[in-house]
Amino acid sequence: MTTEEIKDRILSYKAQGKRLFTTSSFQTHSIVLLHIISEVDNSIPVYFLNTGYLFPETLKFRDEVSAMLGLNVKDLQSVIPKSMQRDHEGKLFFVSDPDHCCSINKTQPLENILASHDIWINGVRADQSAARKAMKVEQSAPFGVTRFHPMLQWNAKSIYEYRKKYNLPSHSMESKGYFSVGCEPCTRRIDPQMQERDSRWFGMNKTECGLHTELINK
Repeated sequence: MTTEEIKDRILSYKAQGKRLFTTSSFQTHSIVLLHIISEVDNSIPVYFLNTGYLFPETLKFRDEVSAMLGLNVKDLQSVIPKSMQRDHEGKLFFVSDPDHCCSINKTQPLENILASHDIWINGVRADQSAARKAMKVEQSAPFGVTRFHPMLQWNAKSIYEYRKKYNLPSHSMESKGYFSVGCEPCTRRIDPQMQERDSRWFGMNKTECGLHTELINK
């Protein structure tokens, strides 16, 4: 979808009285959708899943981008304290059970938001993973929510060109070789032969946190 098509679709949802929200990880590639949304209606809530394991640079970038675009950012956190996020051996879940760690820190906190909204504006791209490649521009999600994927056919080049056109900042860790920045324990620098998201959960049988697998109806 073009920028104008995205804006028109958001305006159409609003005209229908739909309750909209978006989520953002505040990475370099996230800023394009945030910029587009801010130009339509910067009161649309932007939910930030603060797992407690994020890089300080990500929190700083969130604050900088929020202030620059005037975004309505709301932090979401798990109701389970970190002291209780351990298995029976005392190991933190991100070590022993990363799927469960993602579930309690990402998917579960978002469920109440889904239950109170109609449209989830989501920035997934088809070139990021096999699961995302199979997605459609509009898909249903739990609690009767419609997921809207306006960036689905965008790629790294179009993201870069948009950022350059509007002089948008980049996440400071990108210059250090981090092109997909998630939680600190599960993110590493990217090697030349790796794809963008290969640096996440490296060495584990895992490619998604659950937001785009558990919270989408097939």
